[in-house]
Amino acid sequence: MGYIEDIREVVGNRPLLLTGVGVGVFNEKGEILLQKNLDGRWGIPGGFMELGESAEETGRREVLEETGIEIGKLDLVTVVSGSHTHTVLKNGHEYYSVTIVFVSKDIQGGALKADGVETTEACFFKLQELPENLNPMIKSMIFQYVSK
Repeated sequence: MGYIEDIREVVGNRPLLLTGVGVGVFNEKGEILLQKNLDGRWGIPGGFMELGESAEETGRREVLEETGIEIGKLDLVTVVSGSHTHTVLKNGHEYYSVTIVFVSKDIQGGALKADGVETTEACFFKLQELPENLNPMIKSMIFQYVSK
């Protein structure tokens, strides 16, 4: 069992404050790595931190687990938080997220492959050819980042 599951045993469905990480990974062609989630929407790799992990460790772990890609250096882009992050899952569990967003252009290895658990597809996209069902917040952040 993981950290979140352990907390849920104590607090039930009450809202939690969870810290997560998302990583925009760009290859040498300037394409961005996106993953298709189980709900059919595309987004950047990421997930919640485990006890004792740094945000950077979480980002590297999640990218590797979900897409098979190993990354190195991470640069901080933004932190997303607030009432708009409130989520209620189908099982009734509620949370507010604080998401630390990084970008990495430092692909160190691995083989691109969706994990089949959280990710059904993983591939690099040209910025002019992003999928239609891309999370709108992610799309906005991508264009804010590349326009700098």
